[in-house]
Amino acid sequence: MSGQTPPTLQKRARQTQLRDEALAISPLENVPAVYIPWLFQEAFAGRHNSLIKTMVAAWPFQYLPVGSLINMHNLETLQALLDGVDRRLTRKFPPGRPKLQVLDMRNVHHVFWNIGSDANDSDSDAETLDEKQVVKALPRYALRQRLKIIVDLSISSQLNEEKAYFLNWAKQRKGSINFCCTKMKIWDAPDKVIREIMNVFHPEHITELELYTDWTLLRLAHFAPYFGQMKNLEKVFLAPLHKNTSPIMNITGASKVKCIKKIISQFSKFNCLQHVFMKRVHFLRDHLHQILGCLRTPLQTLSITHCLISQTDLDSFSCCHNLFKLKNLEIRGVTLFALDLMPLRGLLGKLAGTLKSLDFQWCSMKDSQLIVLLPALSQCSQLNQINFYSNDFSMAILKDLLQHTATWSKMNVEQYPVPLECYDALGHVSRERFVELCQELMDTLRAKREPKSISFATNVCQNCGKTCVYGQGARLCSCLQ
Repeated sequence: MSGQTPPTLQKRARQTQLRDEALAISPLENVPAVYIPWLFQEAFAGRHNSLIKTMVAAWPFQYLPVGSLINMHNLETLQALLDGVDRRLTRKFPPGRPKLQVLDMRNVHHVFWNIGSDANDSDSDAETLDEKQVVKALPRYALRQRLKIIVDLSISSQLNEEKAYFLNWAKQRKGSINFCCTKMKIWDAPDKVIREIMNVFHPEHITELELYTDWTLLRLAHFAPYFGQMKNLEKVFLAPLHKNTSPIMNITGASKVKCIKKIISQFSKFNCLQHVFMKRVHFLRDHLHQILGCLRTPLQTLSITHCLISQTDLDSFSCCHNLFKLKNLEIRGVTLFALDLMPLRGLLGKLAGTLKSLDFQWCSMKDSQLIVLLPALSQCSQLNQINFYSNDFSMAILKDLLQHTATWSKMNVEQYPVPLECYDALGHVSRERFVELCQELMDTLRAKREPKSISFATNVCQNCGKTCVYGQGARLCSCLQ
């Protein structure tokens, strides 16, 4: 005899309804509201496309989140969903009946799908759950005349069949449906494709933009007006914007300045910008202070990776009020050893009560520069993550740093370079010195506080391409094992 628990009456009823396609496709008015979320999920899981089309056309609630259900690599299921939308657009509904107002195609889970789930499945649930409870789980949206479809888009020159089908479908219906893209990623897509998409998905709805291109400065300037229309942008990631050196694409000095000015001026149009990530943005040098100076809102995150910056740019750090509430500061792969870091010290001093993560990896910093930053670093009491990997510090300055971190009680992850004394004259790591000095640094820190996760790492080995890391023990590169 099987030890499995017999299915409840509710489960049996739902399973029977799904198996009987004719019954399942009957009007949803005959289906109890508590069954509908489950039935819709099972339709997607089993690819019952006729059922999907019918349920979308007759959906009895104002909100339908399908992003966590739909597989964008299944063209037939996507077509069934969109065919259901088309059928709904031409259908007339009785007065007073809720209309579908928002079709959410973003890949995020929604509490709506928890209603009637097996986690709370029992016969008593069927008696207590009703349509009011289903509606309670839905977000509040103002009444709209037209259906709104929300998506996240990733655009490239090579669109898969499903994405190309959806975008073509959307272009044909932009007059009858409000299309909204909240997160957009653009790879090296042709200008024509970008224009068509921006014509359907208006830029003002975009809250997150990731731009991965090798555009020339001139082409980026052509994109700038779309960029400036993203007035509700909260997060922007620009990478990598390569400097084109082809003689055919070279532009005059005056044209270059004009293009840069056009791009930078867009930053003054953002009302909600909080997170800025810039990687290999080669026109940034001597212009970073202009970008920071025209921001309209305080930033929470500033990330500058593998960019060239000037002393003028760095000088703006200590006087830009929109940086004074930063929680995350990342200056990674930026050569700092030839710059005066006093402005950076001034900024860190102002961030003592807010800064949570700090990253200075690959900055070629020397002892003298860490000495400049040390007084401000020691006051950053909210830090929970710090990274100094791949900088050139001596044993003495590293010990001094660790002895000034008693206030870092919230620190979770610490990453430091091994001291210069671990290397020989040829830049090779001495195994014995590596273990000895890293253990001494660990003891120095433990005399002040107990670290949660700490590691010391060498530079990348020129022979095997790996690093030696000292944390809970020594992990050596292949050459030293």
